[in-house]
Amino acid sequence: MLRTIITGQPSEKPTLLIAHGLFGSARNWGVISKRLGDTRQVVAVDMRNHGESDWFASHSYADMADDLAEVITGIGAPVDVLGHSMGGKSAMVLAIEHSDKVNRLIVADIAPVAYTHTQIHLANAMLGLDPGAVNSRSEADLILSDTIPEPSVRAFLLQSLDIKGHRWKLNLDVLSKAMPQILGFPTLDGQFTGPTLFLSGGNSDYVKLQHRPEIKRLFPTARFAKIPGAGHWIHAEKPREFEAAVRIFLDA
Repeated sequence: MLRTIITGQPSEKPTLLIAHGLFGSARNWGVISKRLGDTRQVVAVDMRNHGESDWFASHSYADMADDLAEVITGIGAPVDVLGHSMGGKSAMVLAIEHSDKVNRLIVADIAPVAYTHTQIHLANAMLGLDPGAVNSRSEADLILSDTIPEPSVRAFLLQSLDIKGHRWKLNLDVLSKAMPQILGFPTLDGQFTGPTLFLSGGNSDYVKLQHRPEIKRLFPTARFAKIPGAGHWIHAEKPREFEAAVRIFLDA
């Protein structure tokens, strides 16, 4: 079972389930969850091999979709689902393979296709840091700066460093080995015909025009929207605009 953080109270509106991206956690979505939790229950999960959830030897999208389906069974189906990046791919597989559990689907800045830009360098950088040898995040940040020049990326990754526990809250060995699967996307024959929104960052190139035929094949009702000035981490870069777009779609 995945670890969950629940915000808000059950209401006449469906519960919203949030699935984070690679190297993320439910905590990354705290602000969005709190804001959207003013009118509904919001359940953010730590995906397998992330945060406080269990570690497994496998990390496929079928596995992650089944994990989410199990959480939804505990909540009571159907729910609205929001997934970002890796969590977005998991949410897409969930919606197609467990369509009875999903009411509305929001896919944040990812398409149902294979990508070539790997994140293995980030995993290697974290594996190169001994959590037992640092006593503060600032110390860890200085070490990571040798291999990860972007301060915002380091800050994001360091949210998963447990200083007191001297460990990463990420199963980095498994995530490294599974990187080809994470970058890829399984072949799916079914469809999800419920309301679907592909919400992208205006400065991101993750969802391209050439991806739309495949998106429409799998999600025939899909609509598309962009948030100007946002990159791949749209919820962190433009939280108010992201929240507004999500709220409008869910309440339509």
